[in-house]
Amino acid sequence: MQSLGDTFGQVFRAIWANKLRSFLTMFGIAWGVGSLLLLISVGEGFRSGQHRQLATFGNDLIMMWGGTIPAVPNQHTGMRPYNLTLSDAEAIRTQAPDVRAAVAYLDRDDIKQQSQYQTAGGDVVGTEPNYDQIRFLPIAEGRFLNDDDMRNRNHVIVLGQKSTQLLFPGRPAMGEIVTLNGTRFTVVGVAAKFGHGNNDFENQKVYIPLSVMLEMFPLKGENIPHDSITSIQYQPRVKGDNLIAKQQVHQIVARQHGFDADAPEAFNEWDTIRTEQLIGKIFTAMDIFLGGVGIVTLALGAVGIINIMLVSVSERTREIGLRKAIGATSRSILFQFFLEGLILTGVSGMIGVVGSALFMYLLRSAIGDGVQGFDPPRLVPWSAALAIGVLSACGIVAGLYPAGKAAALEPVEALRRE
Repeated sequence: MQSLGDTFGQVFRAIWANKLRSFLTMFGIAWGVGSLLLLISVGEGFRSGQHRQLATFGNDLIMMWGGTIPAVPNQHTGMRPYNLTLSDAEAIRTQAPDVRAAVAYLDRDDIKQQSQYQTAGGDVVGTEPNYDQIRFLPIAEGRFLNDDDMRNRNHVIVLGQKSTQLLFPGRPAMGEIVTLNGTRFTVVGVAAKFGHGNNDFENQKVYIPLSVMLEMFPLKGENIPHDSITSIQYQPRVKGDNLIAKQQVHQIVARQHGFDADAPEAFNEWDTIRTEQLIGKIFTAMDIFLGGVGIVTLALGAVGIINIMLVSVSERTREIGLRKAIGATSRSILFQFFLEGLILTGVSGMIGVVGSALFMYLLRSAIGDGVQGFDPPRLVPWSAALAIGVLSACGIVAGLYPAGKAAALEPVEALRRE
């Protein structure tokens, strides 16, 4: 009775006797596994990076701005612009049951910001107290605007992280004074840095109560309502369900401004929910494609191992006949060749997994988190499970078929072959 140690010894001696052939076959499978895992991890890096990038604006967010509508109803010979207003935002909050929350804001980039130390030129945003609940705006010090600020028209200001550095370089900003076009505002909050990379646009914004903004810095121009705002941004009541909420908002805005709600060109908006869904579908399709390519690659590698094992059976026919003649069972022959195919497949697969994980670690260390819209690749558990599952199947097939051929040889016939 042959021991398990003897069987493993024979397996490794057989592999070592054909070093180059075994190495090339294992390299092909390791390369296929590593490429599959790396490609999927890069795709997932883009997916998670885009998701995180959209999350810096806010979760489940739909942004709407003023648009253009026909100057004469049902005519398209002339178009006229319309501005969103604070009354539109109030109507959305009260008349759209499928809108969870909405915020209005007025944004201007022509207001001079000045402290006793420096000047800055970021956007000034007049907004409502729920802005930081809808949009992503982490507060590092102090607080955000509140209802009292809106109601009493308090001259208070919240600074973005970059604006704080520009206006108060190396100094504390809380409680200090910032003038906007000469009007004094007290700093009540400082936002933390957010976003990715060197994009500081959002971090250079400053925030004041919308009531103060409409009173002191309204939009100017002909036929512009006194309560005109830059944008209304809202979230659907049901997470990820944007269609019903958008339809209700379109009907309200169209009714408020006297145009047809079914005219899609009349609405200027960005639906981050739909964008994220499209991105998800693109990368899911990419994952399916790459997974399919990887499975085919691994299957071809298994075919290569089957060929090698069949050649090995052919080369070792006399050895098999001799072993069976001196008492080796068909089961032991079957187990030996099956184990040989399984080891070739399993070891090469593990080398591919470990190699790809090491390469991802080095790549992550090299690029860090400085690429906007992209997360460094990391080993994706489901792709590793897929690779291991396919490798196991390939290893079983690559081992069993040649092993069966070897075990089926009759001792006399095997010894008679050259």
